[in-house]
Amino acid sequence: MSCLTGQDQSKAKRRSLIGRQFPPFTSREWRVFAISSTAGFFDNYDSALLSLALKQIQHGLGIAERQLGAILSLIRLGYLASLALSPLADLYGRRRLLLYTIVGYTAFTAISAVAPHTGSFVWAQFLARAFSGAEATVSLVILAEEVDAAIRGWALGMQGALSISGYGLAAIVFALIGIIPFGWRGLYALALFPLFLLIPLRRILPESRRFERAHQADVTQPRLQGALRGLLTNYSGRVTSTFVVVFVGSMAGGAVGFFVPKYLQEVHAWSPARVSSLYVFGGALGIVGNIASGRLSDRFGRRLVGPIFIALEALLGYQLYAVRSAVVVILWIGWLFCDQAGYTVTSTYTAELFPTSFRAAATGSLYVARYVGGAVGLICEAALYRVMGSHWSAIRVLTGCWLITAALMYLIFPETAGRELEEIAPASSLR
Repeated sequence: MSCLTGQDQSKAKRRSLIGRQFPPFTSREWRVFAISSTAGFFDNYDSALLSLALKQIQHGLGIAERQLGAILSLIRLGYLASLALSPLADLYGRRRLLLYTIVGYTAFTAISAVAPHTGSFVWAQFLARAFSGAEATVSLVILAEEVDAAIRGWALGMQGALSISGYGLAAIVFALIGIIPFGWRGLYALALFPLFLLIPLRRILPESRRFERAHQADVTQPRLQGALRGLLTNYSGRVTSTFVVVFVGSMAGGAVGFFVPKYLQEVHAWSPARVSSLYVFGGALGIVGNIASGRLSDRFGRRLVGPIFIALEALLGYQLYAVRSAVVVILWIGWLFCDQAGYTVTSTYTAELFPTSFRAAATGSLYVARYVGGAVGLICEAALYRVMGSHWSAIRVLTGCWLITAALMYLIFPETAGRELEEIAPASSLR
């Protein structure tokens, strides 16, 4: 039985409303939802700049074409360092770590604006990714722990949709790259804005109730090493299966999504303003995939909805880099829709499959799998480029990774939709 039985009557009433009206949130849940989504919004702004302004950054820092894949991989490997930060949320609380990570990724993004050469830029971006990965982990965990089980997929999908809108802001300012002082460096300097949010955030952001209960019950292990040992001992199968699924899928995503602006500018002769228009207006349609898959997975199950969208993502991604006509717009929007849909289901799984006392550590390790997989995908793209002589042919080969991911998710993942977190991963088994 769930440890939240005191809320059973309230939850039953709220579940009865699902499907007939807008999913009901309490005022506390709206507050957590808004804050976690806002943090993710600016995080995605930072991540988008490297992709959107890749051509300009490459020119400004004098990065050779043959070095591009390796440099991008090194930056993405910064997410590996987030593995040292994310588990701290299991020891000291979700709220505190979320605030600290906002400071970290904002500061290092701003430092990227004044980096004098390639080496300093890469290291600033590497450290920004470390804090960014931890922020994404804590945002996901705190929302998953606060919302009702019946609408968890929808809530995380909405969070993903609003967070990914940061790409839209980046696309808008990218269209002004020729006007904003210092070009791409000026775009990175704008990342200082989130620091002004810290004062109100400290006042209104609550701590996760599940973390407080686990901490008071002394479920949280006093040492990080003991917590990780307990996680691997009791949930080794889940850790392994989710790591493989996330890693393999990210090998495709790391290359397919990253090279789109460069592909449109070089192959389709698009201007930066036109690329921005696609990201703003087409992206607004594509990110609906977060919301759609979250709602569908709540109703029909994660295990069915996730693989369908991921398989479609593979087919659309392959065609995206094969066409040389205006159809590329439709393909990109469709690919983004499926990409965000699959991302939502996978992220929901990572937050559901592990107990409260280890949830941030487990989710953080799987974010590492996502970004390290993406980095490996870029390394593979660079190797394939040397063999095939074309970035676009190399990327099409990597889309096959998504078909593997879809099959693995369907075959080895359990169904979690509509179940309480304590039922999916009971803390009692770890005592």
